[in-house]
Amino acid sequence: MPKVLIADKLSPQAIDVFKQNKVDVDVKTGMTPEELLAVIGEYDGIAIRSATKVTAKILEAGKKLKVVGRAGIGVDNVDVKAATAAGVVVMNTPFGNSVTTAEHAISLMMSLARQIPVANASTHAGKWEKNRFMGVEISGKTLGLIGCGNIGSIVADRAHGLKMKVIAYDPFLSKEKAESIHVEKVELDDLLKRADFITLHTPLTDATRNILNRDTLAKTKKGVRIVNCARGGLVNEEDLKAALDSGHVAGAAFDVFEVEPATKNVLFGLEQFICTPHLGASTSEAQENVAVQVAEQMSEYLTVGTVTNAVNISSVSAEDAQKLKPYIALAGQIGSFAGQIAESGIKAVKISYEGTVAGLNTKPLTAVALEGMLSHLIENVNLINAPVIAKERNIDVSEVKRERTSDYQTLIRITIVAENGEYEVAGTLFGSKPRLVEVSGIKLEASMGARMLYVNNEDKPGLIGNLGKLLGEAKINIANFHLGRNDARNDAVALLQVDEAISAELLAKINKLPSVKQAKILHF
Repeated sequence: MPKVLIADKLSPQAIDVFKQNKVDVDVKTGMTPEELLAVIGEYDGIAIRSATKVTAKILEAGKKLKVVGRAGIGVDNVDVKAATAAGVVVMNTPFGNSVTTAEHAISLMMSLARQIPVANASTHAGKWEKNRFMGVEISGKTLGLIGCGNIGSIVADRAHGLKMKVIAYDPFLSKEKAESIHVEKVELDDLLKRADFITLHTPLTDATRNILNRDTLAKTKKGVRIVNCARGGLVNEEDLKAALDSGHVAGAAFDVFEVEPATKNVLFGLEQFICTPHLGASTSEAQENVAVQVAEQMSEYLTVGTVTNAVNISSVSAEDAQKLKPYIALAGQIGSFAGQIAESGIKAVKISYEGTVAGLNTKPLTAVALEGMLSHLIENVNLINAPVIAKERNIDVSEVKRERTSDYQTLIRITIVAENGEYEVAGTLFGSKPRLVEVSGIKLEASMGARMLYVNNEDKPGLIGNLGKLLGEAKINIANFHLGRNDARNDAVALLQVDEAISAELLAKINKLPSVKQAKILHF
C-alpha cells in the first residue's frame, strides 16, 4: 500500500480521501528540515502547503518518493528541477483557491476605491472625518488585468458584474478566449495608459519580475490604483513607494510581498497603501478544496497512474489514462526493444505516431518510450526524468504525427540514430495487446515476452537448424519463434521467446554462427 506524509496543516478531509483510496497516511507537521530528512525515505508521497521546503537534499533522501503534492498554486518551496531529475512528479492545485483569491482582489480594489481601512481606523479612533475620505466609483471604470488565466478570468467576470470595462495583457491569452470572457486583449503599454485600476494575476518569472517598475509606472494614468494578490516581486516596491509619494499612483493594495513574512516593508505606514498577510487563499472553503484536491490527485497517481495538474510532466486525465493504457505498454516495449538493439551511443530519436494513436495525447507515450529506450543504458530512469536525461545527453528527440493509416489502423514507430547506424522498430495493437510488426525495414509479427533472443542475420540456409541445436544442447526451451526478412538472400530477423536464461557463453556461440550479424538477449 502506498504511503504518504502530510507535512503541513491540511483539512482533515484530506486524510479521509487518502484512506478511502487505500493510501496509508501519516501526519507530521512542523518538522525541521533535519527531522524531515530523517523520515522522508519511508514515503511514496509528501503533501505540503507553503511551509515545508522540498529541497534537492530531501528529494535525494526520499528514495521511494514518487510524488510531491502542493495544496495551492505556487511551487516556490519545491526544487522542481531536482524533483524532475529524480523522477518525482510535482503536482499543485491551481483551481482549488481561484475563486477565493479572485474575491480577495476584488475586495482590495473596492477598499482602495472607498479608502475603507483608513476610514475604519479613523472612526474607531472617535473621529468623524466624513469630508476627508472622498472615494471614487468603480462603475464605468476600466480595469486592466496583467495576466488573464484562471484567476484573472474570474476577476474579469466579477468586474463585469460591477459594470467595469475590462482589458487584459497576457501573451498567452488567445483572441477566442478573450472574446468568450468579454475581455479586450491589449499590449502592456496600452493597458498602462488606459486602466483606472490594475490587478496582477501572473506567476513570477524572469519575464514578469518587476513588470511594474519606475518606467512602466510612469506610463500609467495619473490616479491609477494597483492591486497585487498574485506574487511578490511583480511590482518593484521602492518604485511604487515613489509613485505613491508623488501622487501619480493614488493607491495600492498588496496581499503578497517580495520578502515574506513581511514584518518590515518600505510601503508600510503609507496611508494610501492597504496590506494583508497573504490571505488570498485563506477561506475555509479554499483550504478544504485544495486539501481534498491534492489528496485526490496524489491518490490517483499512486494507485492508478493518473497524472493531474503536474508542473513537470504532461498531465494525463483519468479519461486519457484509460485510452492510453494499451499504448503505454506498446510504447514502453518498442522503446525498450529499440534501446537494447542499438549498440552504440544514441544521437537522435524520432517517434512517429500513425493512425488512431496520432489523435491521442502522445506526450506521455514519448516519455514512456524514452524510459524504455534509456533504462537499459542508464540507472534510475523513469517516465518523469527520461526526457530530461535525453536532453542532458544531447539526444535530439522529435515527434511526428500522421493521422492517416497505412498497413495498420494504429502504429508507433521509433527510429534511433546511433554512432554505428540507424535502428527502427515499429509496433501496433492487436486488440489491446502490443505487437511488434517491423524491425529495421523487416516485417514480422511478434509478441514480446519477458525473455527474448534477437538475431539479425543474412538470409542463408542453416541458421534455424544451427540455432535450434545450440539452444537444445543448452536445454533452452523455445516458447515462440518469429521470423522475418526483407528480400530473399538478404537481411533477416529471428525473434525467439525462451523459457530459460541464456548464458553469456551461449550467446557468444550464437554470435559466432555463420551469417549472424548480431545476437542479443532482450528483457521486457
